[in-house]
Order: sequence, then C-alpha cells, then structure tokens
Amino acid sequence: MQLSRNALNARWAWTSAAAFAALAVLVWLDAVLRDKTGYGAGDLQGVRGAWDVRVIMDHWAAPPDSALAGFALGLDYLFMPLYAAALYFGAIAARERFAPKPGMARRVLEFLAVAPVAGALCDACENGLQIFMLTHGPNPALALLAVEATTVKFVGIFVGLVLSLAAAVGFFFKRKEEEAEK
Repeated sequence: MQLSRNALNARWAWTSAAAFAALAVLVWLDAVLRDKTGYGAGDLQGVRGAWDVRVIMDHWAAPPDSALAGFALGLDYLFMPLYAAALYFGAIAARERFAPKPGMARRVLEFLAVAPVAGALCDACENGLQIFMLTHGPNPALALLAVEATTVKFVGIFVGLVLSLAAAVGFFFKRKEEEAEK
C-alpha cells in the first residue's frame, strides 16, 4: 500500500499525539505509585535480580497499590502500539525525505524503520515477564530476560526517535531537487 506524503504525515501526527497523551498518563500514574509506595512501574525496568523484584512486590502488597501497579502495566500495553506506530511513521517519513529513490540508503532506512516495532514487541515481552514474576514470584532467569528485553526496547525506541527527529528537521530544509522543481 502506498501512502501519499500528506497521508503519511497525518498518520505520523495523530499517532504521535496519541502516544504523547498515553505517555503523559503513564508518567502521572507512575509518579502517583512512586509517591505512595516508593516504587513506580518504571522501576521494574531496571531490576537485575529476583530480590529487586521481591522488594518492589512487597511495597505494592496493599490492594490499592497493587491495583494501581497492575493498571499502569496494563496501560503500557495500550501505549506500545501507539509509540511503535508513531516512531515507525516518523522513520518512514525520514526515509522518504532523505532517500526518495531506490538504493542502499533507502533499504537501510526501511530496515531501521522496523526497530521501533521490534522495540514495542520487546516491551510486551518485558511487561509479560514482569507480570508473571509479580503473580508467580520472582525468578532470577526471568528477571535477567526482562532486563535484556528492556535494553532491546530502548535501542528500538532510540533508533525511532533519531529517525523521527531527522524527519522533523527535514521538513524545514528543502532538497536541491525540490527547489529546482519550483
């Protein structure tokens, strides 16, 4: 399916706006949870062992706190496709801006455009592992797998952010071919 430049930009804009809105809610929920218990859902991303998961679990033992933590982790699943789509569309916009003709650069940018989607899939694995450990007890191997998934997630997000930023900057600078056409 081919998208026009206007349709691509529109999809990039609305998915970005929705992702920012969901991120704002997630950050707010995380701050509320951290204020109440000392740990937010984001703190699970940095744990490297089962003991760290256990410490966070113990702080979330009260029903209101565990419900808030569960809601934050669940809302993150809704955030994943939003940021994946926004960063993917931004990467495709960068591809269209900087490599409009077939060639190696276009293929590389097409390959890199999938990084945010892979990051979102790793985010889903990370959350699934965290939820499993929260409901079945911490496990050192699962904690390590969750940390690895977190690392891959952040690499995918970083690649998507760099390409989206490049596309946004590209809107302000005309290519020589575009200026020659006018």
